[in-house]
Amino acid sequence: MGIEIDILNGDASWQRAEPLHRAVWGRHVVAPPSKRPPWADIEWANADLRVLIDAPDDSRLACHVGIYFRTVTWNRHKVHIGGIGGVATREDCRRRGYASLAIDAAVHTIRANEAVKFALLVCEPHNFAFYQARGWHPFTGEVYCAQPSGQIRFEAMAPFVYDIVRAPRDGKIDLCGLPW
Repeated sequence: MGIEIDILNGDASWQRAEPLHRAVWGRHVVAPPSKRPPWADIEWANADLRVLIDAPDDSRLACHVGIYFRTVTWNRHKVHIGGIGGVATREDCRRRGYASLAIDAAVHTIRANEAVKFALLVCEPHNFAFYQARGWHPFTGEVYCAQPSGQIRFEAMAPFVYDIVRAPRDGKIDLCGLPW
């Protein structure tokens, strides 16, 4: 039995993705404030598209990657970018290559949009090597985004960029909306 990869509308497929998100991240969000990760109180954008992979041995969702498209500013120049966020793999499905397959499918989907110049994601330190092994590069500049309280410098996780045409490695990126 092969692995099937679905790429679906973000809003329409949230019902399938939500239980996986709750299982993977729920414990972090409900932890006492002193034990919560720095991203727990961030308001996140909804995905435009979702890459979904079901486990071949059952019908439950094994892996999710959100895809985002946005016009941002980089050093005050408007640029259309793609984004990857909400990468989650069910605990009993990890180390089987699902996240790599889903990220590859997401990057392929982002590349299909001819207006996109580069892709961006944010991640925690324990995932740096994973993304770097897949061609992502640290962005050493500043990233700003919207939050209910107003615009903030995003420092909850580290930004990484991926060359579609050519990705910047530093400077100032304003996401012109919520982060992903």
